[in-house]
Amino acid sequence: MQPLAKNIWINGELTAWEKATVHVMSHALHYGTSVFEGIRVYDTPNGPCGFRLTDHIRRLFDSARIYHFPMPYTEDELVQACKDVVRAEGLRSAYLRPLAFLGECGMGVSPSAEAIRSDVMISAFAWGAYLGEEALEKGVDACISSWNRVAPNTVPAGAKAGGNYLSSYLIGREARVRGFGEGIALGADGLLSEGAGENLFIVKDGVLMTPPAAASILQGITRDSVMKLARGLGYEAREQVLPREALYVADEVFMTGTAAEITPVRSIDGIMTRAGGPGPVTKAVNKAFRGLFDGTTPDRYGWLEPIGETTAGAAAQERVHEPA
Repeated sequence: MQPLAKNIWINGELTAWEKATVHVMSHALHYGTSVFEGIRVYDTPNGPCGFRLTDHIRRLFDSARIYHFPMPYTEDELVQACKDVVRAEGLRSAYLRPLAFLGECGMGVSPSAEAIRSDVMISAFAWGAYLGEEALEKGVDACISSWNRVAPNTVPAGAKAGGNYLSSYLIGREARVRGFGEGIALGADGLLSEGAGENLFIVKDGVLMTPPAAASILQGITRDSVMKLARGLGYEAREQVLPREALYVADEVFMTGTAAEITPVRSIDGIMTRAGGPGPVTKAVNKAFRGLFDGTTPDRYGWLEPIGETTAGAAAQERVHEPA
């Protein structure tokens, strides 16, 4: 595998790709005890900008709080570190992956308060369309997975944790084995939840509907952005409990996520949406979303955070901030 980046930021220092290693006895490797984010940096007329960078780092800390992981940096320090990594890699557009994980804490599933410690890494690299360029243009063919999302009060779906993505792995793998581009999961109640790695939107009679937080979803930052942009365009956008068959009678369906951005869904279980690909509402919302990065959509919410001229590896002093 070719290196994705020259260097990776680990615990405050830029480390060469080949030296960015962790011990095989790290807790996260055995038990999935990590939390992470995916963040896009776009090349805008005002230079490289992180899209809702601070919001993503806040969610990283929220995920850590849910799992009681101590964080050795402040939110501001990791926002700055993300900018430093992009600059160090010389990128104008990038995908950022900050990750906090439990390292050498012993082999017990629940480390003692004295033993628990978190390591933090950040990588920046180029990443194109998550489901492929053709999917962005024509739409992806999706299927309902036989795997449900986690039931409430089992594993916290609202945390972006490494272990949660074993569910995504199964849903996505099953879809591809069956010849589809992506899988869609139902919740434990049989109602719509989300895609393997994306939130889900249905458009019916010009109204955008998306499953609520209680549907075992990760409350996506792109999802939130789309709802705000859609309302700004005059569309009604609401969270709503939705049955499986709502997909089969939808005018339009699309998925959202940092990696997926806005990806139209062409068909579900072999049933074409009425639009048969990107419909007028999907196109309008996507145009507004893309316009943020070419300057045609005003950044009314301050979502674009300039990467700026930073000093690579300028991490702050390490200190532990225990979650409340």
